[in-house]
Amino acid sequence: MTDRQITLLFAGITGLTVLILVFIIGYVMINGLPGLTLQFLLESPREMGRTGGVFPAIVGTVLLTGIALIIAAPVGILTAVYLTEYTRDTWLPKIVRFGTESLAGIPSIIFGLFGFLFFVIYLDLGWSVLSGALTLSAMILPTIVRTSEEAIRAVPDAYREASFALGSTRWQTVTSVVLPSAKPGIMTGVILAIGRAIGETAAVIFTAGSSLRLPRTLLDSTRTLPVHFYILAREGISLENAYSTALVLILLILAINIAAYTIMDRLAKKES
Repeated sequence: MTDRQITLLFAGITGLTVLILVFIIGYVMINGLPGLTLQFLLESPREMGRTGGVFPAIVGTVLLTGIALIIAAPVGILTAVYLTEYTRDTWLPKIVRFGTESLAGIPSIIFGLFGFLFFVIYLDLGWSVLSGALTLSAMILPTIVRTSEEAIRAVPDAYREASFALGSTRWQTVTSVVLPSAKPGIMTGVILAIGRAIGETAAVIFTAGSSLRLPRTLLDSTRTLPVHFYILAREGISLENAYSTALVLILLILAINIAAYTIMDRLAKKES
């Protein structure tokens, strides 16, 4: 009887979680789907976003997230490899772990102020794609480090011992045995990092700006989908376009997640 009650409780909690997700997506779809047209996706905003589309915002979102991931992913994964495979439990890895955990808890507005003072003003990069991407890379770095470290730690020691017994060096063991085995966990961390970067508003508006024009270089200002949605909704410019922008953002995140999990499944099947 107790087992059935606990099972029903877990099923109810799971159903509630799914229900919340369905409610949010459904509410946004009901309000945003009427304005979601091909013209809306391919046009630039006009009249401060009251009319037109969101094409520059889509480009800005993809650029910022992609560049931030290119910067943060190698640094985060290599840091995790160093902490798990090349150091012992001494003061140095403890300091690094404490630093990454503290960095993960910093509010995004603080990252925005730091990026504004350091990248925009001190390095004289201005409100630009590069300033926003560098700030986002600092934000998502702790997520990648911690998830990659846990994924690497989950690899059984027997794999490493077998590799060493065959005469492999530590680097060969890491690249040929440890990282391939930890790949699903590392990919999960990267996906979580993408989700945080692609939906960020406060840090981006302070560093990348809010230009409505299509960025032509990395030093041009740009506007992301969350920033565009925030400005449209907060200023009361156009709630219809705001909901349509939110729907585009949700669909973009879903597409990225589906593509990432599809790639993970294919890689897992190839290895098996």
